[in-house]
Amino acid sequence: MKVTASAVLEQPPTPTTAHLLTAPLPDLLAELDVDPVESSITEPGFTGYVIRDAARLVLVLPPGRSEWERDLMTRHLLGSAFDVPMPPLPGEYRITELEPELLAA
Repeated sequence: MKVTASAVLEQPPTPTTAHLLTAPLPDLLAELDVDPVESSITEPGFTGYVIRDAARLVLVLPPGRSEWERDLMTRHLLGSAFDVPMPPLPGEYRITELEPELLAA
């Protein structure tokens, strides 16, 4: 069976640390085929999450956060999703990776 290019889902290229940190955020989201979504979770310690949905990444961020915090967490969550080394987050922020089966429970 011959597989044509249009039948293969294209994955965005893995970004570099420098690109994740410096690219304009709208451009970065478009390049990486990321769908940003606003969460209904408003807990102070919740900073968002990223999950693969079919061939796309869905980035979920809480409402009402500063532009600085949304930018910071978006870039770091994408770094985590693509397994790209990132500089440490400021002290009050953490990224915790969950196993996919825990999300389905």
